[in-house]
Amino acid sequence: MAPRIVAIEERTRPIASAIRNAYIDFSQMTTSLVAVVTDVVRDGRRVVGYGFNSNGRYGQGGLIRERFAPRLLNADPAALLDASGENLDPDRCWAAMMANERPGGHGERSVAVGTLDMAIWDAVAKIAGKPLFRLLAERHGREPDPRVFVYAAGGYYYPGKDNTALRAEMRSYLDRGYTVVKMKIGGAPLAEDRARIEAVLAELDGKARLAVDANGRFDLETAIAYAKALNDYPLFWYEEPGDPLDFHLQATLAQFHPGPMATGENLFSHQDARNLLRYGAMRPDRDWLQFDCALSYGLCEYQRTLAVLTECGWSWRRCIPHGGHQMSLMIAAGLGLGGNESYPDLFQPYGGFPDGVRVEDGYVTLPDLPGIGFEGKSDLYAEMRALAE
Repeated sequence: MAPRIVAIEERTRPIASAIRNAYIDFSQMTTSLVAVVTDVVRDGRRVVGYGFNSNGRYGQGGLIRERFAPRLLNADPAALLDASGENLDPDRCWAAMMANERPGGHGERSVAVGTLDMAIWDAVAKIAGKPLFRLLAERHGREPDPRVFVYAAGGYYYPGKDNTALRAEMRSYLDRGYTVVKMKIGGAPLAEDRARIEAVLAELDGKARLAVDANGRFDLETAIAYAKALNDYPLFWYEEPGDPLDFHLQATLAQFHPGPMATGENLFSHQDARNLLRYGAMRPDRDWLQFDCALSYGLCEYQRTLAVLTECGWSWRRCIPHGGHQMSLMIAAGLGLGGNESYPDLFQPYGGFPDGVRVEDGYVTLPDLPGIGFEGKSDLYAEMRALAE
């Protein structure tokens, strides 16, 4: 029997915290949790695909409920099937969602579509009876690698958090097996940030690398001042110094910072990715790209972004996506990306790994669970089941 989407559910959930980066606080942060319910039954249970959007962008319930979910539900079911007629076709579902949408101006709709796209891919892999990373590898003629590099993102500004507490946080990541950690900068004066960086480097004591993230806070003058200061430290990368669309700033900064830089989490289309590589003076031998499928129209669009990288002479291994979610872990394992972000203590239950998965020497090994594997993370799956089952 040809599968059909019979219902789509969305709930906006809080992921609020007292933390802040250089640009925003998270005191009112939300995410959209969605369920794409099908009429397919596997192992006595109806197949439901789940998805949610990454932290840093708010839940998109209005767009999902009023615009994009109705387009899927009102589409001719046959128009959403793959060539075999035995599974949904994510690209056809994506085209249905984006019908009658003008190009450009990506804004928040890229997040809404990316959230639904995640759930569709989860359902497609479950219907196929495979982990998504293996399904992706098959489609691209690649050998999957379930062992994926992950780094620990943290080091946020927090009320009353001094350098002793910052060091203790970073020590906890070392104790949990991470070999790269990340902290925020730009939310304090440069001299104070230097003291924070030096405190963390002293705690790491050469046992792990440190990345720093300005979250797009700086103008060119400030970005250069930080670049010159950061040249004194052996950093894993200097992330998102200026506005994500200020390619001139990014290109100019390369003249002052020979070390690795990273950006891309706030670019939401393959066209934006192309412009970054054309005009941002990003260096394929050392810099990193952080495009996040959950914020940028989903995996369908992410594959188009990867095609742009190939056209521009970049290896997919220079991609370490933002977001810390299992969807990007699946893409990394299936398509050979360089790794994935991880939030060991934040944005739960949406971040992290399936139960029992541990970080060992900076890597995790993904279990063979159908779909994205959300069912393997008990606290997250409890939220999801309450939505649709």
